[in-house]
Amino acid sequence: MQEKNNPKTIRAWAMFDWANSAYNLVITTTVFPAYYVAITTNAANGNRVNFFGYSFINTALTDYALAAAYMVMVLLLPILSSIADYRGNKKIFMQFFTLLGSAACCGLFFFNTDRLEFGVICFALAAIGYSGGFVFYNSYLPEIATLDMQDKVSAKGFTYGYIGSVLLQIICFAFVLKPEVFGITDKSLPAQISFLLVGIWWIGFAMIPFSILPKGSPNAQTHQHNIIKGGFIELGNVWVKIKQMPLVKKFLPSFFFYSMGVQTIMLVATGFAAKELGMKTPELITIILIIQIVAIGGATLMSRLSDKYGNVRILIFVVFIWIGICIAAYFTTTSTEFYIIAVIVGLVMGGIQSLSRSTYSKFLPQDIPDTASFFSFYDVTEKLAIVGGLFSFGFIEELTGSMRNSTLVLGIFFVIGLLLLFSLLRTERKVQKNAEFSAL
Repeated sequence: MQEKNNPKTIRAWAMFDWANSAYNLVITTTVFPAYYVAITTNAANGNRVNFFGYSFINTALTDYALAAAYMVMVLLLPILSSIADYRGNKKIFMQFFTLLGSAACCGLFFFNTDRLEFGVICFALAAIGYSGGFVFYNSYLPEIATLDMQDKVSAKGFTYGYIGSVLLQIICFAFVLKPEVFGITDKSLPAQISFLLVGIWWIGFAMIPFSILPKGSPNAQTHQHNIIKGGFIELGNVWVKIKQMPLVKKFLPSFFFYSMGVQTIMLVATGFAAKELGMKTPELITIILIIQIVAIGGATLMSRLSDKYGNVRILIFVVFIWIGICIAAYFTTTSTEFYIIAVIVGLVMGGIQSLSRSTYSKFLPQDIPDTASFFSFYDVTEKLAIVGGLFSFGFIEELTGSMRNSTLVLGIFFVIGLLLLFSLLRTERKVQKNAEFSAL
């Protein structure tokens, strides 16, 4: 049995967030979106691109590519995570997806206008690597931390991620803003070097958790099935268990809807600022750095507030703020207004991600052996939310010609998530009352 609350293990676990969050910041949020919009916008075709003979609005294409990548993970993760619990080898899957993601980021070094299809495919593969590694990373949380420590440990992971990604972003920032200092004359090379650095950073720092985290314990040694059949059997067993957990059953739908908004905003914010407000790469990178730095404090703040007021109440409060962000984004017309929104996004971004993960972990029975299978439902819910959110955002943009209209759709998703959170709060109160009554 893995010793819980071991500081060395927790630090190693958090270092995985340090390693892969560089992808999330540089590739999905700052340098890649700005570089992609710049090289795919021209006088001849405007903002439309041809992808294997089909024409798309440039930003809609990357929205669809990410949606497709996450849909692949929706189909694969329940099977893979069940197999990981069945065989006790979730760290191997974690390593595979990390290698895939880092290799795809290195491949983006060769991305230019002549290799559009190659670049978009690498972009999608990097997303698969990132999301695939994260499900197994998340599943370690109840295994390495006791119930009373899971909010703090979850926040620690996000904090490490924000710090690590900001450090690499500053290095990339130097290449993008001052290429002449490094003797670079090719305008594309600073961004391409940034993509290569992400791949190296990702796989390099991931070696720390890979060397310390336990590989996982088999949970189906007594079953006489092949690995695929065993995975499906275990997945079915977990689904039956989830249906008998009232809090988990209520939490997952609410998490799905507000995640449609949160994850999509994080992925499209840079493209929105570049296209709707005409902001340049240096401004965009500055904004995202602000978001990341504020998010470090936000994750810690929300963890402390949840200790005092409860996870669900703080999630309700945070979703209220996200609704306001969507409305404000629709009316934003200046860089200053966008900077203000960015600070607010940073405050609630880390908090809602960290609290969502620890809330789900708390609602699960503690000391369950099949944590990867349970967390696959959490991650599949999140990936489906990303698919729905990105597809909706890209579709509305193509339909109306404006990303502003897409932000209002995200606001609707937040409202639905908010209503479901209120329902969860009522269920939580009933469960607590029943527990108190049973204890008498």
